Amino acid sequence: MKSTGKRGKKRYGGGQGKRWRGSRELEVGMQGVLITCNMNERKCTSEAFNLLSEYADVLYGPEKVSKRNGLREDSEEEEEEDEDVEAALKREVEQLKGAQVKQQRRFQALESGANNVIFIKTHNLESDKLVHHILSDLHTTKKKKSRVILRMLPVTGTCKAFQEDMLKFLSTFLEPWFKTPNAASYQIVFKARNSSHNKREDIIKAIAGLVGKLNPKNKVDLTSPELTIIVEVIKAVCCVSVVRDYTLFRKYNVQEVVKEDTTLQATMLTKTNKKCKPVSMFVF
Repeated sequence: MKSTGKRGKKRYGGGQGKRWRGSRELEVGMQGVLITCNMNERKCTSEAFNLLSEYADVLYGPEKVSKRNGLREDSEEEEEEDEDVEAALKREVEQLKGAQVKQQRRFQALESGANNVIFIKTHNLESDKLVHHILSDLHTTKKKKSRVILRMLPVTGTCKAFQEDMLKFLSTFLEPWFKTPNAASYQIVFKARNSSHNKREDIIKAIAGLVGKLNPKNKVDLTSPELTIIVEVIKAVCCVSVVRDYTLFRKYNVQEVVKEDTTLQATMLTKTNKKCKPVSMFVF
């Protein structure tokens, strides 16, 4: 009979075992893609992985995945059944840490902290470049590639969701785009989820002040700006990015971007009608 001090066999495959607190949640310091959906987060996650992987393979080449999963296999666990509890737990922690280092996958789905929003953490790629490439292709081909994904917003920086922390972070984060000899037109898009301590008007006004200090010639343009500063607050995390073609790509909505531009069609039709002279019809 085995001693009660011995650790019994435990399986680690197939997502079993306890989840390490914080290991599956959006945190400060991460980069990735925020994806909104319509009441089906599981399907949205699946579509997001497929869509991101398809275009990432084009931009960065196929992902190389190690054959080993970084965790112990059954044979190794059986050999450790005679170890004492303390040694077994110590080795378990070391194995899990090693797995986290080895298994830095290109994409990892995390809890965002808001309903109908998922966060895909990215590794070794530029999420803004990838998302822009996806929307550019969808806009050109008009080929629908998802059913439940609504918007795809790159996240190239994160900080604590308090105004003081946000402004401190953005004062440096915004420099590559706005502290340049050439002025840029811009708009600020702000949204807060499960967070009520930041007022939209105050945040936008404060960020506009930062952009003005970086270059007084930078101008606000709410119609067709060159750059759009996206600020998404979820609980205690602020996600930010600076993107191009926000208006052209229908606010980065993958459902809307594949639709024909009815406004442009109407304009072209109006111009065509003006060129055509009316013809009188007589019936004898």
